[in-house]
Amino acid sequence: MPGSLLVAAPGLGDPNFSRTVVYMIEHRPHGSLGVVLNRPGPAAVRDVLPRWAGVTSDPGSMFVGGPVEAQTALCLAALRTGESGRGLLGLMPVRPPVQLVDLDSDPASLAPRLRGLRIFAGYSGWDGGQLDSEIARGDWFVVPGLPDDLLTVTHERLWERVLRRQGIPLALFATFPHDPAHN
Repeated sequence: MPGSLLVAAPGLGDPNFSRTVVYMIEHRPHGSLGVVLNRPGPAAVRDVLPRWAGVTSDPGSMFVGGPVEAQTALCLAALRTGESGRGLLGLMPVRPPVQLVDLDSDPASLAPRLRGLRIFAGYSGWDGGQLDSEIARGDWFVVPGLPDDLLTVTHERLWERVLRRQGIPLALFATFPHDPAHN
């Protein structure tokens, strides 16, 4: 499941995840970890992690990765076509070309091999079995992720775009109104 997307079902009531797209980094029996891709935060990367500001993809802000440990920063990057993370310090593959980046590493040495990167404040986490229960209940749609989902500059439309590319029946949810009373 690493590299997959969790797309919030329209009826998911938790405001932390309403209309979110979560990129899954890890899914194991003891728990799951991901980051929300479509919630840019108010802080600029240059103000929080200035060494990384020059290599961060637009809009250059810290994204809100989820409600867990908001003071923790996680970084995901997409390698350029033909590049491999092998032999590069500070990278751990999630699902190639996407890599988890150690923010203590040297951004200048990684930058030429990266197509782009995002830094997230906090993350989305689930205890063992919790995410599987939420998926079974219908809170999440699990779909394939693309590197462009991570780097998109039109993050405010990501939820709809990901659903539309799934085909019927999931594509129909892309037009679901925020308030069903306005349907």
